[in-house]
Amino acid sequence: MTPWQILETVSVPEGKLQLRRRGERSFLITIDGRTLMTSGERRSEEALASLACAPLAGIASPRVLIGGLGMAYTLRAALDALPPGAEVVVAELTAAVEAWCRGPLAVLTGGAVLDPRVRIVIDDVARVIAAAPPAHYHAIMLDLYEGPHAATQHDDDPFYGVAALARARAALAPCGILAVWSEEADAGFARRLATVFDVSTHRSGSSRKHVVYVGRLR
Repeated sequence: MTPWQILETVSVPEGKLQLRRRGERSFLITIDGRTLMTSGERRSEEALASLACAPLAGIASPRVLIGGLGMAYTLRAALDALPPGAEVVVAELTAAVEAWCRGPLAVLTGGAVLDPRVRIVIDDVARVIAAAPPAHYHAIMLDLYEGPHAATQHDDDPFYGVAALARARAALAPCGILAVWSEEADAGFARRLATVFDVSTHRSGSSRKHVVYVGRLR
């Protein structure tokens, strides 16, 4: 089997982030040697965007925020579902990830980050949500590593805690959507989400345990 070629390594707080390639279209992103994402698995990311954007079909110029760029599969699926007048902000912590999506990874998504509807912000999505004007976004998608899990159960968790959900609610327009990707089901997060939103839970249909939670403002 053809070995993986390391294209670039960057240091992040969690360790060494690497982009690897095998052949022309097979890519892998790792963090300290652990697989973060692969180009061959994208169904749950695409489902996240499709589920979040479907309710926006009647809005001519929806404003959408995506937390986490990754390989831009979520962004690609969102753009495919949104109208020409949409505005899509992607909050990504690591500038190198944006560069990868503009460079070697662009082949995977038809250069999704180059779409004129897209603006990439190198920042923590929690800060972007907190800074948003009231009722600004029609949908917010959180596509972050692991998603909600046992270590994120604290009320003050910056992405999935009670206060974070309140900030997301304030940033959303009436009937707005908060969609959250999770590596596996998290009952505690689902209960917290249901105190603010009408919630539906979806699986991607893949062999993995990935879950998408979709909350709609009441």
